[in-house]
Amino acid sequence: MLEQDAESATGTHDLSSLVIPLLKGVVYRESDASLWSALLELQARVRDYVAVLNLELVLDEAEGYAFLRSRPGRDDESAPTLPRLVARRPLSFPVSLLLALLRKKLAESDAGGGDTRLILTREQIVELVRVFLPAGSNETKLIDQIETHVNKIVELGFLRKLKPVAGKGDGQVAAFEVQRILKAFVDAQWLADFDAQLAAYQAQLAPAAERDTDD
Repeated sequence: MLEQDAESATGTHDLSSLVIPLLKGVVYRESDASLWSALLELQARVRDYVAVLNLELVLDEAEGYAFLRSRPGRDDESAPTLPRLVARRPLSFPVSLLLALLRKKLAESDAGGGDTRLILTREQIVELVRVFLPAGSNETKLIDQIETHVNKIVELGFLRKLKPVAGKGDGQVAAFEVQRILKAFVDAQWLADFDAQLAAYQAQLAPAAERDTDD
């Protein structure tokens, strides 16, 4: 039965119908089961095809996501330089910090053996960052700034906005799911040096926070 399902999924997708979604962004198993099944079946052909474009396929079957990234540069200096199809996106310092904190939170959730989905409210995300800012930081500015950074991370595809959930009292609060693809961008080796990285982050953030408080 499983073989029939795989054959059916493959039959409805040709190579272009797999490559085009990958060129647009991340492909998730949960978003399109048929597309995902076809990608698993044809991944060798997809790899060969995108290699011509100087790209490589990153596919994590266990986590259920796939994306394209530029292949590492060649050592041969005489080789022609090819244009990038997947642009590098420079990240601001606060966005980098928040991504690191979300990645650590995801690792803690996995280690706890709980739900594979990590869902955080806006208030919980604010608390992740608050501990790295000096006491007395302007609360309103802090929340506004973090919301801007969260929106950027949603745009990058590392957070997915969910329907509001019940908060304290009768109100509702914004909720976000941390996308597991974040593990591919902030790896275990980086996490091994996490404490040292955060010390540097805190040292850089403190002067900026002090200026905001003085304003």
